[in-house]
Amino acid sequence: MIVVDEAKKEELEVVLEEAGVVGYTEIPRTVGMGVTGPRLGSRAFPRTSAVIFTILTPEALDGLRAKIRSFCAHCGERLKMVAWDVEEVEI
Repeated sequence: MIVVDEAKKEELEVVLEEAGVVGYTEIPRTVGMGVTGPRLGSRAFPRTSAVIFTILTPEALDGLRAKIRSFCAHCGERLKMVAWDVEEVEI
């Protein structure tokens, strides 16, 4: 899961493609509060975030992590990336 400033989402999509991520789900225009301040989509606090979900192999995760570190260093963007184990449930 990646939380990114909505204004940087398209740049992050390029990073995802370069890292070989073939599929993801996005929740656009998310609001909340964090260390970067309020992102409420309001007049007083107009910024919002986007939340990107994808499922990767451990090797692909390592590659994406490296690409995102480079992206953050290059553009100064601060984003949050969280990884946890998942299990596909067959139905």
